[in-house]
Amino acid sequence: MIDLTGKVILVTGGSSGIGAVTVRTLANAGAMVILHYFSQGDKAEEIVGEIGCDRIHLLPADFTQENGAITLWNDAISWQGRIDILVNNAAIMLAAGVDDNLALWSSAWQKTLQVNLIAVADLCREAIHHFKSRNGGTIINVASRAAFRGDTPEYMHYAASKGGIISLTRSIARGFAKDNILAFAVAPGFVRTEMAEKFIQDYGEDFLTRDIPMGKIAPPEDVANVIAFLASGLAPHATGTTIDINGASYVR
Repeated sequence: MIDLTGKVILVTGGSSGIGAVTVRTLANAGAMVILHYFSQGDKAEEIVGEIGCDRIHLLPADFTQENGAITLWNDAISWQGRIDILVNNAAIMLAAGVDDNLALWSSAWQKTLQVNLIAVADLCREAIHHFKSRNGGTIINVASRAAFRGDTPEYMHYAASKGGIISLTRSIARGFAKDNILAFAVAPGFVRTEMAEKFIQDYGEDFLTRDIPMGKIAPPEDVANVIAFLASGLAPHATGTTIDINGASYVR
């Protein structure tokens, strides 16, 4: 059993999907979790009701806004005076293809990169400065299988943002290992969450599972359990690693 007792962990996008299951998993392992949410405050409150306000601290933030992530970090620090682990999970997945009008195309690219990459980079920057002052810490970034094999034409911007996450994570691992700062990425394939539901509806579950050797979409618990392991600090020399969670649908 992973023991995260005493650890303060910030999880972005923690009110639903992978984030919500991750928050529950980390808290059940003993961590104190700062749950960031944007529009689903009711779901965030449900998690607090399950686990308790002494273990879960709620903070809203809009990552589409410039410096929204930095404001979140500063607010998060004020809860316990420190953060030991950052889990960058928040992301959006907007559809826009080359045949859509330019305004839709441009908006999808700009919003996706702002939320999925720039806000993540801003949080990583703040975490690095904080961790340097505390002799280390851990960053866990949620990327995607799409970072490596690409995505459908309607979601090229999503794949591009997740590819950026991988390069960002590796650069942090290489650049700051000397400061005892660890950086990992997890790269899920299809996970049965609210965000993936539109994709499932558009393409059908048979289409999505036909190239997954395991024959089914991954549950979010698979991702949360990997994040909990990485947060444990049990494998520090794995820093810079990306762990694939895709049922062998893409093997590198």
